[in-house]
Amino acid sequence: MTDISGPDFITLLVSDLDASYKFYKEQLGLSESSEKQPNAHAFDTKPCPFAIRQSAERVKVQSPGQGIIIWLRTSDATALYNELKGRAVPIVDALRKSPFGMTFSFKDPDGYVMTVHDGG
Repeated sequence: MTDISGPDFITLLVSDLDASYKFYKEQLGLSESSEKQPNAHAFDTKPCPFAIRQSAERVKVQSPGQGIIIWLRTSDATALYNELKGRAVPIVDALRKSPFGMTFSFKDPDGYVMTVHDGG
């Protein structure tokens, strides 16, 4: 059997592409990738690229993120936590120590929960 090395690209379906683009670009500060699609925006994230894509007919995705946790790594979770709180990003889980360093979770405009850690 051919082996799978792991996730290679993550895309979230969003209800309002412009609002989500502004959130990820301006609120989170993600750098946009050179990859261009008419109904999506890709970001230059590592080790796995990340994108947002307009859902069909601008319909809000029911129960976004249900059953999945997306982890984002940062060099300083405490500083990012304070920045996002200052920008009124909805915080789901407050900053705390974990086996993965300082960790917290927030929601995006569609309700996807993202967990951030700094690796300790």
